[in-house]
Amino acid sequence: MKESVLKTFWRDTYQSKSPIPFIISVQVAIFVLIHLFDLLKEVNLLQVSLYDYAIDYLSLPLSFSQFLKQPWSIITYPFLYTGLFQLLFDCLWLYWMGNIFLNFLNRRQFLFLYFSASLLGACIYLGLGFIPMLQNSVQLSFSTSTFALGALVASIATLAPRYELRLLLLGTISLKIVALVYICIELIFTGLMNKAGGISFLAMVFWGILFIRSLNQGKDFSVLRLRKPTKKSKMKVVHQSKIASATYSSFRHASDLPNQEEIDEILDKISIGGYESLTSREKEVLFKASKDDK
Repeated sequence: MKESVLKTFWRDTYQSKSPIPFIISVQVAIFVLIHLFDLLKEVNLLQVSLYDYAIDYLSLPLSFSQFLKQPWSIITYPFLYTGLFQLLFDCLWLYWMGNIFLNFLNRRQFLFLYFSASLLGACIYLGLGFIPMLQNSVQLSFSTSTFALGALVASIATLAPRYELRLLLLGTISLKIVALVYICIELIFTGLMNKAGGISFLAMVFWGILFIRSLNQGKDFSVLRLRKPTKKSKMKVVHQSKIASATYSSFRHASDLPNQEEIDEILDKISIGGYESLTSREKEVLFKASKDDK
C-alpha cells in the first residue's frame, strides 16, 4: 500500500535526527500565532493588541532594567519573527548551512553552537546597552536567530572553506565566498537598525570561528568533561554519504581499523585544505572512525 504524502513528510522531517526542522517549526508557529493576534485585532474581535504585547515581551530589550522584567526573552527572542521575508530568508539559511554542518559534525555540536551563540550574543547585547552612544538606534530591542546563524555560517566556512555550492544564475561558488557575502550583508542591515545588534552579530561570527579552531586543536566545547581525560582527541568528523556507507564493510578486521595518528593527519589536512581535499580512502577512514567512536 502506498504511503500517504503527509506520513512521508512527517517521517522524513520530524523522525530524523536533525534538530533543524524543530527549530524552524517553532519559528513559523510563533510567526503565525502573533499575526493571528494582529488579524483578530484588525477585525475588532480583540480589544487588546496581543500582537504588540507579544513583540514587546518576547523580544530581547537593550535596556537591562527592562530585561529584568522579562528574563524569558533571552530564550524566546531567537524564535520571534515579524517579517515574512526575513523569516523565509533565515529559515532557508538555517536549512542549508545547518545540513552542511551536520554532514561534517554531529547533532550535539550543532545544538551547542546554535544555542550558545544565541545565549552569548544576548549577553553581549545586554552589556552593550550600558553604552549611551549605542542606544541611538532605530530599534532598541532584538529578535530573530541572527546571532546563531552568524556563528553557524562562520563555523562551517572555517571548517570547509573550499566546499562548493551551486547557486542559480551564479554557478559554482566556494562556501567561504558565500559566507563572507552573507556576513557582510547581515552586518550592514543589522547594524543600521540596531548598532548593539550589529556588534553582537559580529562577535558571534568570531565565536563560530573559535569553535571550529578549538575543535581542530582537540577541544570540543560541546562536551562536558567531569574528569580530566587521559588522552586528548581531535575533533570528530561525521560525513554521511552513500559512498561511505557502501564502503563501510571494507574494514573487516581489527588490523584494518584506523589508528589515532592516521586520523589526526587527516584532520590536519581538512583544517588546511577543507574536506574536499581528502581522497576516497581518507574519507572512508574518517567515516569508520566516527562509527567506532559512537
